[in-house]
Amino acid sequence: MVHTARGRLRIYLGAAPGVGKTHAMLSEAHRRIERGADVVVGFVETHGRARTAELLDGLETVPRRTVTHRGAEFTELDLDAVLARDPAVALVDELAHTNVPGSRHAKRWQDVEELLAAGIDVVSTVNVQHLESLGDVVEGITGVRQRETVPDEVVRRADQIELVDMSPQALRRRLAHGNVYAPDKVDAALAHYFRPGNLTALRELALLWTADRVDEYLQRYRAEQGIQGTWQARERIVVGLTGGPEGATLVRRAARIAARHSAGELLAVHISRSDGLSGSSPQALIEQRALVESLGGSFHSVLGDDPAAGLLDFARGVNATQIVIGTSRRRVWQYVYGPGVGYTVTRDSGDIDVHMVNHEHAARGRGRIPIRKVTDLGRTRTVAGWAIGVAGPPLLALALTQLHGPGLSTDMLLFLSLTVCAALVGGLFPAIASALVSSSALNYYFAPPIHTFTIAQPENIVAVAIFAAVGIAVATVVDLAARRSHVAARAQAEAQTLSALAGTVLRGAPTGEGVLTALLEQVRETFQQEAVALLERAEPHGPWQAAAAVGPRPPTGPERADVDVPVGERLALVLRGRVLPAEDRRMLGAFANQAAVLLERRRLAGEAAAARREAEGNRIRTALLAAVSHDLRTPLAGIKAAVSSLRAEDVEWDPEDEAELLAGIESGADRLDHLINNLLDMSRLQTGTVTPLLQPTDLDEVVPFALGGVPPGSVRLDVAESLPMVRADAGLLERVLANLVENAVKYGPPNSPVLVKADLLERDGRVELRVVDRGPGVPEEARERIFAPFQRLGDAPRGAGVGLGLAVARGFAEAMGGTVTAEDTPGGGLTMVVSLPAVELAPPDKRKAGPA
Repeated sequence: MVHTARGRLRIYLGAAPGVGKTHAMLSEAHRRIERGADVVVGFVETHGRARTAELLDGLETVPRRTVTHRGAEFTELDLDAVLARDPAVALVDELAHTNVPGSRHAKRWQDVEELLAAGIDVVSTVNVQHLESLGDVVEGITGVRQRETVPDEVVRRADQIELVDMSPQALRRRLAHGNVYAPDKVDAALAHYFRPGNLTALRELALLWTADRVDEYLQRYRAEQGIQGTWQARERIVVGLTGGPEGATLVRRAARIAARHSAGELLAVHISRSDGLSGSSPQALIEQRALVESLGGSFHSVLGDDPAAGLLDFARGVNATQIVIGTSRRRVWQYVYGPGVGYTVTRDSGDIDVHMVNHEHAARGRGRIPIRKVTDLGRTRTVAGWAIGVAGPPLLALALTQLHGPGLSTDMLLFLSLTVCAALVGGLFPAIASALVSSSALNYYFAPPIHTFTIAQPENIVAVAIFAAVGIAVATVVDLAARRSHVAARAQAEAQTLSALAGTVLRGAPTGEGVLTALLEQVRETFQQEAVALLERAEPHGPWQAAAAVGPRPPTGPERADVDVPVGERLALVLRGRVLPAEDRRMLGAFANQAAVLLERRRLAGEAAAARREAEGNRIRTALLAAVSHDLRTPLAGIKAAVSSLRAEDVEWDPEDEAELLAGIESGADRLDHLINNLLDMSRLQTGTVTPLLQPTDLDEVVPFALGGVPPGSVRLDVAESLPMVRADAGLLERVLANLVENAVKYGPPNSPVLVKADLLERDGRVELRVVDRGPGVPEEARERIFAPFQRLGDAPRGAGVGLGLAVARGFAEAMGGTVTAEDTPGGGLTMVVSLPAVELAPPDKRKAGPA
């Protein structure tokens, strides 16, 4: 059969063993065969269940492959046989199964991927507890850690996922009737893993995971078909946030609505203007985001100049069923600007329900910052603007009367130019003053009858009125542009500051002491303060202590600071130097929250490091106990047996037997001495008490002594006499080489001596000692693992040692400023490379290589 496309994957997903996944898969196979499909069984595990085994009748089965591992035989999926058979559909049970070492792939799902790539459709099974992302959740529910897992993405990519569901009560009845496990395992299973609570939680996990996948398929289908309407397949509540004080009320109300519906989803959205100008409070949005996430929802921020349209577009994009917004904070007269967001959303929502939530801030105004507060043109420009607006019109009127101006229309243009100049220089109020003074001057000096505030001709009344209106309008436009420029500049400065803040945090170590200090230093520089401190206290009303501080004499409490920003009841960011305006305090809140996060991460990192040290200590203690219980007890038992035999009065030993027993005692004592020395050395390394005496050391004096523990003729030396001395501790270096050589002799073939060779690396100023063997070698992925304490290569017997020789060798070498690495020996075997700093380089003419 020739395949032109990738195969399709169908997965039967279950909440627990025994719900009927394999039964459903085999039933599907029979249905396909009845329709004429070419179906084979690649691998199906019946677990001794009679009803499952009956369904195998009539199905073609590809024989399994037998794999031998550690003296035992196992059967696995014969991937090559299935590929050679080339069926249309292959049944492969237990997708998360781990293959026996020696198989082509480590996991069965990788075998399935190869079948799919070959164009073969696959039907498989998996339990929800084997999904990789749910491992921790399942362990928390059942207390059992699943070691066999499959990546979620593999299951998500399946063309079909079918949930095989069964109630906990029905599954327990199946288990009690012996339809799942053998009778001798039923009681233990019912009392532990198959408790009703466990099964109910696992069932919920399976249902929710499947529902999420169905939702993904639905969203993909809607996008492909261009469907814009809402399909109310699942309750999604979108709450619109403005950053105003009513946000927390809206979020909690929306959360209560979502909680009424099974699997209800809460989404909060803030519509940000594309020009970056907004009246929302950054600190309020940060707090509202935290509230949304604490209630199990998600926070989103989207750009849009029309809040109502942006909110509706977002709601339709996520297929929302309900929208929650607050009643407007506008005052009655402010509705002259438009109908408002609430009315527009309700009018255009279509089939999306809209909830208008009342709150205490409704109809009280938006609390905009006063214009005087926002507009900041500087003192010089303001004074100049008032001078032009107030003194300019009288001076211009005086000049025009002396020059006998050309006419009223020209005079009005000149006064209008003066008003525009006042607006450009001083802003709104100087321009309004200029318009009023100019219109009065025009009326008094140039509109007949002159020198009176009455106007004889109606067209002159209109002209003066238009002049005043145009002047005020121009002044308003100029002031608005100034305010927008000021807000934009401030928003840009805040964005740059927050970007620099994020960059500082990301570039630094996320849990280091220096990052928190750097953050406080950035606060001090940004807000031009003398000192900044992050204070914390153990109790809500306890004394404050500085977690970090920068600058001279940092405040020791909020009451002694010029600015304080509380972060909960136990943290506060305090500044000393100058009082900040409210607009600066908003951005300072973001710094305070980031400082609190860094402090918490630093604390958690410390706890994690302590836990790792404790876990490592426990692991070493456990390994020591294992070593004492077996590796140390074995030579002691041999010594005890030999001594007891020699002391037996009813046996008379001949000289040869007596010598053999004494040799056994000596060998056991030597082995005990070696093991205890390694244990003591590792203990010294773990506690950091190794203090090497570094001094110039000649390799000719150290290397021969390191070979005292190996059989004669098992090592060949190639150490040149002209090599420079190395900076090392002679005793520690001897132990390093002794351990490496003994390890090489132990694993090398008996007829191939180990080569110990030394070379000089002139460019690096180091000497390399190589211990070369022709043994089985070590796979590349295991080369670092062999240096870990209590590690043995492969299936080395327990009596081969406690697995500390290489760990001690590397530890001693690093204590002397050297390294120990492993690499392949050309032609087969393993080479241990010891690199040490050279003291001095010998002249080139004195360097001669030769075996020692």
